[in-house]
Formats: sequence, C-alpha cells, structure tokens
Amino acid sequence: MKQIKVDGMFWFIINKIFGLKNRLYNVFIFHRKDIFIRYPAKLSGIKYMRIGKNFSTGRFLILEAIYNYNGIDYSPQLIIKDNVRINESIHIGCTNYIEIGNNVTIGSKSFISDHNHGIYTGEKQTSPLIRPALRELTCDAKVIIGDNTWIGENVAILPNVSIGKGCIIGAGSIVTKDIPDYSIAVGNPAKVIKKFNKKTQKWER
Repeated sequence: MKQIKVDGMFWFIINKIFGLKNRLYNVFIFHRKDIFIRYPAKLSGIKYMRIGKNFSTGRFLILEAIYNYNGIDYSPQLIIKDNVRINESIHIGCTNYIEIGNNVTIGSKSFISDHNHGIYTGEKQTSPLIRPALRELTCDAKVIIGDNTWIGENVAILPNVSIGKGCIIGAGSIVTKDIPDYSIAVGNPAKVIKKFNKKTQKWER
C-alpha cells in the first residue's frame, strides 16, 4: 500500500518561512485549490478517491482507500461530496464503498470503516490463532452518510451502516445499524432518541 506522508525538513522550512505548507501540499497532491488537508496527514490510494468541492480537514487525518493488503487486491470507492468538513484525528478506511454526503461535518477522533480484520460470522470464519494484522480484510460492506449530517466527536461508524440525511450522531456513539433521515441517535450501540417533525419544525422524542 502506497502512503503519502507529509513531514520532513522541506515542509518544516516551507511552513516556518513562507507559511504555505498546507496550501502547497494540497495543490501538489490533488492539483486543486479547493481542498485543504492540514499537516500532518496520511493518505493511501488517492486514485480510488473522489473528493468534491470545498473539502477541509484538521490535523492527523488518516484517509485510506485500501487496494492491496497482505497480497490481496481490493477495489475501493471512497466518495466525499461537496462542502465536507472533518476535524482532527479522523480515520476513514475503505476496502469496498464509503460515501460521505454533501455538507457533512465530522467531529474529532472519529472512525469510519466498511471492513473488518477477519470474518466472524457464517460458514467460513477466521481463526483467533491468526495474528489480527495478518487476517484477510472483508470487502463486501458499505457505509453511507447522508447530506447535512453532523457526526459528533469520538464516534465510530462500523461496516454496513447507512446514516440518513440531516442526522445528528451524538459524541461517543457507536453506530452499528442504519439511522433513518432526520434523526438524533446516541449511545453504544447508537439508538434514535429524536426525529425531526417537518410539520412542527421541531425535534420530537
């Protein structure tokens, strides 16, 4: 897996003398001025990503479209639509399909993954005698986050989850099942506690 890591003396000098490190990084890597990924960041499989307009992140982003792991090939699609804002220390890992909708905001220290290390259901399961790092990655799940959704801090979104439009996922939640449109969900596992009533224009339990 090729990895682009932005660090070293060159970027240190650029930052200290010219204050242009982040801007140069985004122009050189993505050839675009409307993407702003703050230093430092680790990006893997850029050619398997589709990033929309006005994408910005905090520091310590890990963005992985995993196309090969332990000699096994994958065909990831990591889609980030327009006006997405991601805060610090976010890890997004994709072996199959992750889609983040328009105008989504994601709080710090959140994790989004469409895969597991190993298979733990069905007929063919992974032995615990195999080191986790050497277990085959699953590649048959999707994660979809709808437009105008706000993901709070320290949220984990696990494989085969769809979060609807206009949702709020409370801080510290672990999302293991689908969340319908215009819902507030919290907890471990995350459960819907309120839905938006379009007639009254209020969030109701």
